[in-house]
Amino acid sequence: MSILSPAQQLKSDKNAVRQSCLQRRDALDAQEREAKSASICGHVLQHLIANNLAENREISVFLPIRSEVDLTGLLQPLAQAGALLSLPVVLDKKTIVFRSHVPGDALVDAGFGTIGPPAEAQIVDPQLLLMPLAGFDRSGARLGYGAGHYDRALQRLTAKGFFPLAIGIAFGLQEVPDVPVEAHDVPLAAIITENGVCEFEGKSE
Repeated sequence: MSILSPAQQLKSDKNAVRQSCLQRRDALDAQEREAKSASICGHVLQHLIANNLAENREISVFLPIRSEVDLTGLLQPLAQAGALLSLPVVLDKKTIVFRSHVPGDALVDAGFGTIGPPAEAQIVDPQLLLMPLAGFDRSGARLGYGAGHYDRALQRLTAKGFFPLAIGIAFGLQEVPDVPVEAHDVPLAAIITENGVCEFEGKSE
């Protein structure tokens, strides 16, 4: 029997927690997912407006794939609140960029099972990112999908002198007692579920 190194064991632990969280998320039926997504959209909008985080802010919003929270209903209200919106586009297995989007503009097949703004849309540097999660805990630790797209995007923005606010979006059932954390994992300023907003001291503006 092979013995895993500490790094290998951590990755194995993360993957086990990830799969458990995603199985619970996948088990939500369509009606429940729609209702919870609508509640999450309401909490996000209220939080951003109440904290002056919407008007004249570059905000990245994701569109759902698989069983993710559906934030589509958030696009128009955020735009009306003065936000400048962008959507993440996966360029390859390691890189995402954020392309400017105005609600109502056409979206195209962006590869990897996603849709997004066309290639001619302006690439922007978001000031605030709404990020999909596989899982999370109450300390603000985020469990992504394992590809590291958002971690690298945040590191790239930071290297350019930008320090975007990262807010995780998930269903409440994706919470776990403790997310295994690696050195490159970026902590979140807040997590928003259908149950409300959980902010983390020292990680927000």
